[in-house]
Amino acid sequence: METKEAVGSLAALAHNSRLEIFRLLVQKGPEGMAASAIAEKIGLPNATLSFHIKGLTQAGLVSARQDGRFIYYAADYSAIDGLMGYLTD
Repeated sequence: METKEAVGSLAALAHNSRLEIFRLLVQKGPEGMAASAIAEKIGLPNATLSFHIKGLTQAGLVSARQDGRFIYYAADYSAIDGLMGYLTD
């Protein structure tokens, strides 16, 4: 991981709501969670959740998959490993 990517990932996590979303998705594992379930669990309006998920997705920390009419988000464990490797190098 390059410094620019690490800074982008850390910047994405430097907000209470985004960090909470990310930690929830890490706990949920590779299957992830539907956007509506994330919003309900954290107590965010859908528009606000979308804004924060977009930041995490652009930083490469979260991936999305569509299943029917639902979008599921999951933490990207390879990105987490890359960031942890960068921070501990």
